Amino acid sequence: MRQIAVGILGVLLLALAGLAQAQDKLGAGDAIRVTVHQQPDLTTDARVSERGTIAMPLVGEVKVLGLSPQQAAAHIATGLKQGKFLKNPQVNVAVTTLRSSQVSVLGHVARPGRYPLDDTSVQLSEVIAAAGGITAAGAQQVTVLRGGKEQRVDVFKPFALKPGDTIHVDRTPVVYIYGEVTRAGAYPIVPDMTVMHAIAAGGGITPRGSERRLKLRRPGPDGKLVEKDAHLRDIVKPDDVIFVKEALF
Repeated sequence: MRQIAVGILGVLLLALAGLAQAQDKLGAGDAIRVTVHQQPDLTTDARVSERGTIAMPLVGEVKVLGLSPQQAAAHIATGLKQGKFLKNPQVNVAVTTLRSSQVSVLGHVARPGRYPLDDTSVQLSEVIAAAGGITAAGAQQVTVLRGGKEQRVDVFKPFALKPGDTIHVDRTPVVYIYGEVTRAGAYPIVPDMTVMHAIAAGGGITPRGSERRLKLRRPGPDGKLVEKDAHLRDIVKPDDVIFVKEALF
C-alpha cells in the first residue's frame, strides 16, 4: 500500500510540476531581466516583442516566446557559448512584469487600464468589477478582442478571459427625442423599442404636440442625417433623432 501511495504521490507531483511549468511560459509583452554571472556588461532589461524575441548583447535577437525563464536562460547561454563569447556562461532570467497574463479594459468603466489574471478561470464580470464597474453611459454588452477577432459578450453571462484579451465597454446605444415632449434628451435603447416607446420614455407628447407630426432623422450610409416622416410603430435604431412637431390646430 505504501508503494502505491508513493507512486500516486509521484504522479501528482509530476502533474503539478507540469502545470506550474505551463503557467510559467514567457509571452509577448513580458518584461524580463537577463544576468550573466561575472559579466555585468551583459545584464539586459528587455521586453518580449510581438515576434516573441528579445535583443541580447553579442548574440542579437533571441526567441524566448513559450519558454520558461529557465529554458530561456539555457537558450541564451547556448548562444553565448556557440558564438565563442564565453566558455561556460551561467545565465539567469527573471520576470519583472508578467504583462502577457493581463487583460486591458477600455471604454466606459470607472478605472480603465490593465488588470492581471490570477488564474485561467477569471470571468469577464470579475474584471469589469475590478475596473470599478460600467459607468452610466456604458453598455451591458461589451466587445472582447481576442487574437485579432472581435466578439460581443453580455457582461452578466459567464465568459472566461484569456491573457492578452482587450475588453472595450462601448457607449450604450441611445435615441434622441426633441420637440413637443415632456422631457427632451437621450434615452437608452431597449430591444424592439419603437418610436412610441421612445416618446413614452421622454414623458409623452405635450398638449401642443401631435403624434401625427413626427419626424425621424437617421444617419445615412455616408454619415449624413436623412429626415423622413416617422410612425409610432417604427423600430428605432442607435443615434436616431425623433422630433415631435406642434399640432397644426
